[in-house]
Amino acid sequence: MADPKVRRGRPTFRGTRVTVADVLADVERGLAWEFICYRWGDGRITQEAIAEAVHLARRAFLDERGHRADDVAAAA
Repeated sequence: MADPKVRRGRPTFRGTRVTVADVLADVERGLAWEFICYRWGDGRITQEAIAEAVHLARRAFLDERGHRADDVAAAA
């Protein structure tokens, strides 16, 4: 969810001020999802919400065949 009045419009998890980018950075670091949920407000973010964020990030980066999307490849 992105609201220009919250965190300067960066996507956040519904009902929080926690940015998707911050949580994805924790996933990238290899932190356990259980710990990430605890770290960001003791369960205010669920593992299901993290899974959805990872899924959406993957869809933004890859096409349906699993290759880099054209717009991502052009920006690289």
